[in-house]
Amino acid sequence: MQGKQLFEYAVLRIVPRVEREEFLNVGVILYCKDQSFLQAIYHLNKERINTFCNQLDIEELENHLKIFDLICKGGDDAGPIGKLPIAERFRWLTATRSTIVQTSKVHPGLCTDASETLKKLFNQMVL
Repeated sequence: MQGKQLFEYAVLRIVPRVEREEFLNVGVILYCKDQSFLQAIYHLNKERINTFCNQLDIEELENHLKIFDLICKGGDDAGPIGKLPIAERFRWLTATRSTIVQTSKVHPGLCTDASETLKKLFNQMVL
């Protein structure tokens, strides 16, 4: 039986008015070094977002979130950041920023299957 391995995750958030510090969780990004795993999943509930802040451009938000996915996958399509090692891409994605799309602080945990853990966290934190 495989032992548990350290993982780190952050919640992807929409923060329409940074000065108010109000946010809506829309996704999760998870990194596990031992499994060479870096993936983000998100879901934009348009009705919920419009209720929260009806001035957001949903299409633009989705484009910003797609960049998280591209960088997680890495490679040329993700630009210079996508060429960095997996750990550096995770650190870049979870760096503190004051934009509409932000991440929570990074939290650690232990898992045997990073993909299943990501799905579980997504269900707990977003859906």
